[in-house]
Amino acid sequence: MPTKDIRFRSPLRVFEKATDGGLGRGHLGVVLSRRGVGKTALLVGMAVDALLQGRKVLHISTEESIEKLRAFYFEIFQHICENQKLENRLELRLDLERNRHILVYNRDSFSLEKLRGTAEFLRDAAHFEPDMVIMDGTPRFEHCEDWEIDGVLALARDWNTEIWTWSLTHREGQACDARGIPLSVARFDDRLSLIVALESVADHVRVRILKSHDRPVAPDINMELDPRTLLLRWR
Repeated sequence: MPTKDIRFRSPLRVFEKATDGGLGRGHLGVVLSRRGVGKTALLVGMAVDALLQGRKVLHISTEESIEKLRAFYFEIFQHICENQKLENRLELRLDLERNRHILVYNRDSFSLEKLRGTAEFLRDAAHFEPDMVIMDGTPRFEHCEDWEIDGVLALARDWNTEIWTWSLTHREGQACDARGIPLSVARFDDRLSLIVALESVADHVRVRILKSHDRPVAPDINMELDPRTLLLRWR
């Protein structure tokens, strides 16, 4: 049961407008941040927003347990319901659970081939085809090769979905390009459509767009993560 309230009131509509509609199907986006700053919160917030609009989400993790991720989704869902004053929360939560699948893999045994096989099973057995995919902990940009990123991008195009992932930044000793994008990520620039950075500044986490599709200059947005709810808000 998608709700119109989230469609009109969510700060993500500002993000989407600034980025010409958001990431979009067939595209790959990356969130950059230091560990513990809020990258997973931002991605889960995007996922819950999509679920509340009736879209389907596949969350893949090599970092967290299914139980922890489910609890995180519920926490973000509760905060969004309170923030947007949404009604029919029980029905909305049931729809969220129905339209979201979480797959947890051991990092050492994970492969794109294994993921493809599982996704085909979900499609054939459960008629589940994701509109958004979150890849939490993989690929690891510091260590991956061209064929791995090409494989993830191929998944986005073959499944006609948008795929979001993340990469860690470091306070010191990390080589970056003129935009502030780590070279480990920037070397895949032609495969990446959106690059978003989270920066801890005093009492808030600033959200910056470092790349937006083919724009020569990335748009500037006054948005941050609320340190209490971990939701996007205007600054």
